[in-house]
Amino acid sequence: MISTGVFADGHAPVPLVEATNQSVSNGVVSAHKVVAGENGWLVVHRTDAEMKPGPVVGYAPLRMGDNMDVAAILTEEISSGEMLMLMVHAEAGGTKTGVFEYTLGAKEDGPIRIDDKLVMTVVTAQ
Repeated sequence: MISTGVFADGHAPVPLVEATNQSVSNGVVSAHKVVAGENGWLVVHRTDAEMKPGPVVGYAPLRMGDNMDVAAILTEEISSGEMLMLMVHAEAGGTKTGVFEYTLGAKEDGPIRIDDKLVMTVVTAQ
């Protein structure tokens, strides 16, 4: 039997992202575990010490529930020491299902928020 993520009020799983600092020399950044309340995306943003999401540099699809060992192919070269924000985004508001449509500030396939906080973690490329 496979267990699913923590459930809020007995309904959808509570979204979360678990990842650690890692080498991205292979062009991929991974999360150990991502829990999604609905189908969506693990989106990789550049970030820095200010912890604001920057440009998108990778993404991977998510299924509702637990997603283990999620790997996002990076679309730009990332240097050792750079910070990456791994964030859960929805599959909502766009014109096409299954196509990642988000750009910074857009509403299509935008970030998930719980209590007005982004569902994300930050890792440093090694």
